[in-house]
Amino acid sequence: MVATRRSILRGAAGAAFAAPLAGGFVYLAGSADAADGGPVPATLHRRRSGPVTGTLRPEADFPLTHLGLTLTGAGTAAVRVRTAAGFGPWREAIGCAAGSDTKARRSAVVAVRGAQSVEIQATGGAAPTVVELNTVDGPTRATAPRPSTLPVDGAAGKLQRPVYVNRAGWGADEAFRLNPDGTLDTPPTFFPVQTLTVHHTGFDDDQPDPAATIRAIYYNQAVELDWGDVGYQLFIDDAGRVYEGVFSDDDAIPVFGPDLGADGRPQMVNGSHVGGFNAGNVGVVLIGDFTARQPSAAARRSLTAVLAILSAGCRLDPTGTTDYVNPVNGNLATLPTIAGHRQWNTANPAAGATECPGNTFFPELPGIRTQVADLLRSVGIGDG
Repeated sequence: MVATRRSILRGAAGAAFAAPLAGGFVYLAGSADAADGGPVPATLHRRRSGPVTGTLRPEADFPLTHLGLTLTGAGTAAVRVRTAAGFGPWREAIGCAAGSDTKARRSAVVAVRGAQSVEIQATGGAAPTVVELNTVDGPTRATAPRPSTLPVDGAAGKLQRPVYVNRAGWGADEAFRLNPDGTLDTPPTFFPVQTLTVHHTGFDDDQPDPAATIRAIYYNQAVELDWGDVGYQLFIDDAGRVYEGVFSDDDAIPVFGPDLGADGRPQMVNGSHVGGFNAGNVGVVLIGDFTARQPSAAARRSLTAVLAILSAGCRLDPTGTTDYVNPVNGNLATLPTIAGHRQWNTANPAAGATECPGNTFFPELPGIRTQVADLLRSVGIGDG
């Protein structure tokens, strides 16, 4: 049997996943020994292959914090978790149908902290597979850098910048981006920015540390889906903190690569958040499910600030419309320059319809576009 990147990274419980990373976390998978003091990041997992439905009792010999579900077929899946307090509500398993341009698979991460058992219902021919995750427990070998403010260049530096956490700060295991021979699975590629897309993760999480959720999404997308990295360029949590997503380069500024384009604008690192329409499209995801509730005021303020910073740096009109052209595959779409994920549905019907970024929050996007434009005018950027 030929060893694959994913089979090696899944490994046996107790295998070391990470090499020392300057200024970041080094942690061991499979260990519950918090010898260095307190709960710290780790990634533990067991894969269940084949269709999974009905009552699912965790196979893992560690407490679960998240499940990664991947669906084949055209249907949907829902999950409910039984804890010591009884069963919780059913939750749809696919909130944001993120996707790469070449490896289109529907997947989601669901929080299941304290699960004694899990029930999964699949409808319409969907066949889910499950990865059991713990992204909290295990020993750390280094200290994460403290949050700073979002680093930006140029005119966007006039804008107020949210609190920012880089990849090392949220505990990204950079080994997940590598092939067995140590080469990058998906080397970063860079394109001029055409559009900005707003997402939600599609599930609420009681984790005290949102970084644990980002680690779960990262593992699921980079390794299980084999996208080579997390799909989004930036995350925003309920407290308004902004987190670096896709790795771009070694400098301090997220999203953008080291070189400017021919027109002098920065070039974004490609991600995997709208299948078939990623190159030139920056994905910003709010952590949470906004189907029936709004994001927090802090999250909304940071989203507005981030969209303003990106619009200023990339010379985008936040209230305008873009005729998007994917420079990789030629796919076309005409939509608002700041779009909600669901607005790509018509352009990409093969990926399946998504309600991301949530039925309650999506109608707020026109107001957010206006607030972004107002914010830019307030610091003398843009012509209104």
